[in-house]
Amino acid sequence: MSKPLTKEDWIKIGQQMMDDRAKAIKIAKTRKFDTVATHGLYTMETAFSGNSGSIMEPIYLTTAEAYRDSAHMEAALAYEMPTWCYSRIANPSIGFLEDTIALLESYGTDIEASCCATASGMAAIRTATDAFLIKDDSLPKPNFVTSAKVYGGTFQQFSVRRYKEQGIEVRWVCNPYNLDEWKSKIDEGTRFVYGEFPSNPAVAIFDIEEVTKLAHKFGIPMIVDATCASPALTRPLQFGADIVIQSGTKVISTNGTSICGMLTSRKNIISKVGCDDMKADFAVWAKLWPFRDNGPSISPINSILTLNDLRSLRMRIAQMSDTGLKVATFLENHPKVDRVYYPGLKSYPAHEIARKYMKLADTNENKYSYMMAIEIKEKAPMDSVNARKFYDALQMIWRATDLGRCKTVATLNAISTHQQQGEEGRKLAEIKPSTCRIAVGIEDPEDIIKDLEQALEKI
Repeated sequence: MSKPLTKEDWIKIGQQMMDDRAKAIKIAKTRKFDTVATHGLYTMETAFSGNSGSIMEPIYLTTAEAYRDSAHMEAALAYEMPTWCYSRIANPSIGFLEDTIALLESYGTDIEASCCATASGMAAIRTATDAFLIKDDSLPKPNFVTSAKVYGGTFQQFSVRRYKEQGIEVRWVCNPYNLDEWKSKIDEGTRFVYGEFPSNPAVAIFDIEEVTKLAHKFGIPMIVDATCASPALTRPLQFGADIVIQSGTKVISTNGTSICGMLTSRKNIISKVGCDDMKADFAVWAKLWPFRDNGPSISPINSILTLNDLRSLRMRIAQMSDTGLKVATFLENHPKVDRVYYPGLKSYPAHEIARKYMKLADTNENKYSYMMAIEIKEKAPMDSVNARKFYDALQMIWRATDLGRCKTVATLNAISTHQQQGEEGRKLAEIKPSTCRIAVGIEDPEDIIKDLEQALEKI
């Protein structure tokens, strides 16, 4: 009988596991975007060493990991070696997704990044921001600075859950293109800066690099929700951001089968608060501690469904962006459309900023994503009569609150995604009753335009 392994033996085994992982990451970083999206860190060696040779990443529908003996359990649950232990904390299937997203968000750079996948994009935002709003009597009363042009759920989380319920001041930047406005809001009490790129549904952007520099001057992190760009177009870590949020529910999970969120962080983030471990590897720290305690975990099934859609992300984004530009150009020239907000149009107020940040991975080619906001012409400024006629007349395009789908979807945001934030909140985000968000899919652009044209004729 072989001698039982000690805790120290298991820690050595764990160190070898981490060394092997570091080598695999180094190899993955030499590959192209589509290859990384397809393989992540799942290799033939991984398949044969514990996954019965499965060519695709398996779904681990199990709650807990078993341990060889007490020494193995002790080392693992002290986090002295890699472990997934319990699916509320981690799971191999979730890990496959997290590895791939971390590689894609840091793609084309030497940045070391980690990812924590969550049950939804909103759970990712909560997990990413909680840690910076802790009680610290050595600092002024906390506040955070954010663009007002954010998704309706984000607005509610910040304005209701944070401000009204917790009393944490939210400082809204109404014009995210204006660097001076960002600068005027940040002070010694600010714990983090937050923005969407581009925002849902106003399609507003900001200069990630310059706003990040402002945040870092005050020793605080920059958090960017890049859901509507995806890492195929914009990777904020490359421009200095500390944490990136993705609602994987959107274009990453384009087939509409899964709810999923991710937060990805660079190593050694900047922060006024928190322990050294938190700053050194925020996503891993969040996963092992507050995430473990709060339980916003994603299911293994949703992880693998998301991962399978992720593999074709760059190709889909390229096609959807080309279609988006064609559709936006058609709508901009239509007499019944008052205004179109789409980063690829020269009339877009921050077109030059879009040109800087929105480039298809592995090319130097600008692509401007799939989402646009249009304002239908009305007889009175705050009317929605014509917008509703247009919306109700759509035949192929789906009426829903979703976006990033393989199918084109349209939404009247004042009565859907931004209904609960009230008139004042919609005014901050510049969401009018006549605003319609259109997220194009992978259909032929002629068919999308044909449906839009016949709907506009009903006005």
